[in-house]
Amino acid sequence: MTDVGRTGPGLRRGRASLALSFGVQGVAFALLVTRIPALQDQYGISDGLLPVFLAAVPILAGVGSVFTGKLVVRVRPGVVLRWAQPLVLLALLGAGAGREMWQVAVALGVFGLAVGALDASMNMMGVSLQRAYGRSIMTGFHAAFSLGGIAGASLAWVGARWDLSLFVSYLPVVVLLLPAALVGSRWYTEGRGPEGRDPEAKGEAGEARVSGGVPFKLLLPLCLVMCFAYIGDSTVSNWSAKYLQDVLGSSDQMSTVPYNVYMVTTLLGRAVGDLGVRRFGAVAVVRGGSLLAAGGFAVVAGAPGAWVGMLGFTMLGLGLCVIVPQTFAAAGRMFPGNSDAAVARLNIFNYVGFLVGSPLVGVVGDAWSYRGAMLVPMVLVLVTLVYARSFAPDPARYGGGHERPRTADVG
Repeated sequence: MTDVGRTGPGLRRGRASLALSFGVQGVAFALLVTRIPALQDQYGISDGLLPVFLAAVPILAGVGSVFTGKLVVRVRPGVVLRWAQPLVLLALLGAGAGREMWQVAVALGVFGLAVGALDASMNMMGVSLQRAYGRSIMTGFHAAFSLGGIAGASLAWVGARWDLSLFVSYLPVVVLLLPAALVGSRWYTEGRGPEGRDPEAKGEAGEARVSGGVPFKLLLPLCLVMCFAYIGDSTVSNWSAKYLQDVLGSSDQMSTVPYNVYMVTTLLGRAVGDLGVRRFGAVAVVRGGSLLAAGGFAVVAGAPGAWVGMLGFTMLGLGLCVIVPQTFAAAGRMFPGNSDAAVARLNIFNYVGFLVGSPLVGVVGDAWSYRGAMLVPMVLVLVTLVYARSFAPDPARYGGGHERPRTADVG
């Protein structure tokens, strides 16, 4: 037994390797979402058909997350992650390599299923490691995702700037990141929590511990918070460029900047987020982030020009960045003996929010105005304040001044 907060080299290596996986996923995701117009042009996808393709990815990702929740009863999340990450990268490359409609359909289908498995297993492992560390580290993993997103968005900008084909843009990234992810997977580690759960538990006993005891009624507030946060996130991902150009009158080149600004501020917020949780507690951090994000949407909606709009997206990045990792962490604390099942179920609402967010803004924008449409995610993010106490279930919160003395067996 070791005191909480003291970690061995195995846990430290596991933390670093998992951070690498989060970063690789950030690169892959950014390379896909920032080059959607190029994908549309390459495959001749009509404006009417494009939403079908965009909706299929989060739907299939939800299926992948559900499957992962069942699969980890018999295999460790690290095994799922080890094989899901290469599939995501290869599917990304496949999407850039084809010319026929069926080819991009298959590539995006594989991408969606693999992303669901990847996101679920990464966050399962993050929750497990945080439990072993005994202090908030979950936001740091998501900071690595943001760092990867910045790199991916920057690479996408270079590809667009030099008019490179998608395959030429994607190939060197996959050639570099695929072996790095496979090598890093050698050090995946899952911490044992105070409940003594063995991460390798299998069979009926393991299934009872992993999949049972997660009443949806108790998890529902966190599911709603996750959904609302991703509605806000998808609004930035899918509409920031169009909003800046069509509503605020920016240039075509400047319209590509908001997503990168959003990712940079997200990284900055997540870099210090764990310190904030340890100092002030998760409830205060989530409340502050929700208010700041809502203010960002209000600034974007009322912006007289592109530069003020940029300020709004900056506020959005700083506000939304802490909500998602703390939601996963809260699920782990709420169901310490069944965190894998809780995370898999919660992760589905990641994709529900992403699926709802983009068409919701589009429908409201077409029916009313795009300025008015930005008020919808603002209101939804404010609803998080109602559920903020769900981030501090008994026993106490992680962090200095909020945590009882406890020990963790780190093997």
